[in-house]
Amino acid sequence: MAVNRQELISCLNDLIQTCRDGEKGFRVASENVGDDSLQTYFQRMSIQRAQFASELQAEVRQLGGGTTPGGSVSGAFHRGWMNLKAPITGGDSSIVSECEWAEDAALHNYERVLKQNLPPNVLPVVKHQYTQIKNSHSRLHDLEKAA
Repeated sequence: MAVNRQELISCLNDLIQTCRDGEKGFRVASENVGDDSLQTYFQRMSIQRAQFASELQAEVRQLGGGTTPGGSVSGAFHRGWMNLKAPITGGDSSIVSECEWAEDAALHNYERVLKQNLPPNVLPVVKHQYTQIKNSHSRLHDLEKAA
């Protein structure tokens, strides 16, 4: 059964918040790692999540809905915790671990939305973003295992 317009807008706004959380979280991560390649990777992921949020906002606008600015409260808490944890504990490896945890949470949010019967104009956007986040999660998982 297809989701109604309001449910769809709500689902997309949840994903927008997830992307904004990722954008801000990766930016914080890039500012706190010492490794240049990790810093570059986290900056790239922050930009990607901002692009994802913009794509989803365009879909919400096409549906006649409004978007929720910023990230979620739990995302802000997570970023704040990561900011405090980085200088105190294991540095880069703990930041990679936190980013992997956050990507896992993002994947779960996308999977929840993908279980909905999304309209044909929205489904490819959400699927593409899910695939990109899954790739990032795998890379972070590999980096964490290597650390």
